[in-house]
Amino acid sequence: MSPALTLPDGRSLALSATPLVMGIVNITPDSFSDGGLLKNAEAAIAHGARLAAEGAAIVDIGGESTRPGHATVDAATEMARVLPVIAGLKARIDTPISIDSYKAEVAEAALAAGASIVNDVWGAQRDPRIAEVAARAGAPIILMHNRDTIDASLDIFEEVLRFLERSVAIATQAGVPSSQIVVDPGIGFGKTARQNLNLIRHLDRLAVLGCPILLGASRKSTLGRITGREVPAERLAASIAAHLYGASRGAAIIRAHDVAPHIDALKTWAAIEDSMKADL
Repeated sequence: MSPALTLPDGRSLALSATPLVMGIVNITPDSFSDGGLLKNAEAAIAHGARLAAEGAAIVDIGGESTRPGHATVDAATEMARVLPVIAGLKARIDTPISIDSYKAEVAEAALAAGASIVNDVWGAQRDPRIAEVAARAGAPIILMHNRDTIDASLDIFEEVLRFLERSVAIATQAGVPSSQIVVDPGIGFGKTARQNLNLIRHLDRLAVLGCPILLGASRKSTLGRITGREVPAERLAASIAAHLYGASRGAAIIRAHDVAPHIDALKTWAAIEDSMKADL
């Protein structure tokens, strides 16, 4: 039987050999790739509905940029950005909605507005109360590795594993069942390009944590360095290549800006994998 995440409304989100695609909706003026493109709640709702129609299994709503050098915002500003979008999307789609925030206050309000999953880019270590919020709501939580600074000398896998072990412990101690926890190595967050690539190459090593793995390399600067594509939106092919490699290393969820092409690519990858198994 395939593992599954249980949502607060009792529905299950099955995780299979073919990764699910999480579509990104950034309601921010300064995100690295698409900041300022969704200028109001109506535009963000329409975009989220389009991602759901393209086949996104989760629509991820974020109201604060996490790019290097981003301007932090307070909880009130973040909630003013995301809550109308979550409520509007909830009325239009059945697709589960995740809230991309590390603030417990924002996560709690988002879950009350209709979100089903908490996606914390600081792995419940910036505001540990967020794990309690997820536990009370019966919501799955995604715990991502993050760093304030880059250190090229680090053994990045040991760093990521130790960080995520602490994050998982925080979540389980707060009452989140281990079956409701997803881990994310945090591609592009406080890491060199080489470290990012090594994390993708050896993604399967995170399986020791006993949690499904989310991979989010979409349009990241590391891909720009490889391809020479300075414009993030021009990194689709590179994003798909990175994510397919991650799928081969055990990623259960792919977080992407471009949903439809990722789904096509993953379907093709899965069909090839199935044909290889059938030939054995």
